[in-house]
Amino acid sequence: MGPGQPPPHVLVVEDEPEINEAVSLRFRAEGWRVTQAYDGPAAVSAAQEHEPDLVVLDVMLPGFDGHEVCRRIQARTPTPVLMLTARDDETDVLVGLGVGADDYLTKPFSMRELVARAQALLRRVERAGELARRTDGPRRLGPVVVDVAARRVTVDGAEVALTRTEFDLLVCLTEQPGTVLSRSRLLEQVWGWPDASTRTVDSHVKALRAKVGAGRIRTVHGVGYAWETS
Repeated sequence: MGPGQPPPHVLVVEDEPEINEAVSLRFRAEGWRVTQAYDGPAAVSAAQEHEPDLVVLDVMLPGFDGHEVCRRIQARTPTPVLMLTARDDETDVLVGLGVGADDYLTKPFSMRELVARAQALLRRVERAGELARRTDGPRRLGPVVVDVAARRVTVDGAEVALTRTEFDLLVCLTEQPGTVLSRSRLLEQVWGWPDASTRTVDSHVKALRAKVGAGRIRTVHGVGYAWETS
């Protein structure tokens, strides 16, 4: 947040009043503006009315769930979404990433990590704006073309819709094709939060593989991942 800029605005969507209030109070203590919602329809309405910089979104909600909320929000305008899930379930996480969530946290979580991940996500949004001003041309890796400036990816000529995090992860991997990048390095370079669980990386890689092709990202067991060059 630069001089003269308004504080960031977060929409907190959580149906449990105690958790909603605790999260909201923590963000307010950090200087953020906060809007609160407690069910799916109210969350979509609040996102349309207030256009927050970030949405902290619980999966389990009355009305309709967080996945549907995320889908409807992203259909209107790309908004960073940090999803909260009660289960450390890979299927649940991948569904969230598939509908446009940028990151996720599993309950119970620390308020410190929640705020740090939210701040890191906003920094990535700012960095995306800086990358959009780059003048270098698209990066061609066989059938995959990565246009960093336009934040567009095509596979075999067809455009692929990636979340902000998936795109940043792809850019990081393709900057050094064939080079193995550790999970901790990817956390630091992509998420800006090196203390997060390495399962975060694994979940996003799995989601990215589903979109660009499973064989294009090589797993080096016990180490990390590399963009396949052959």
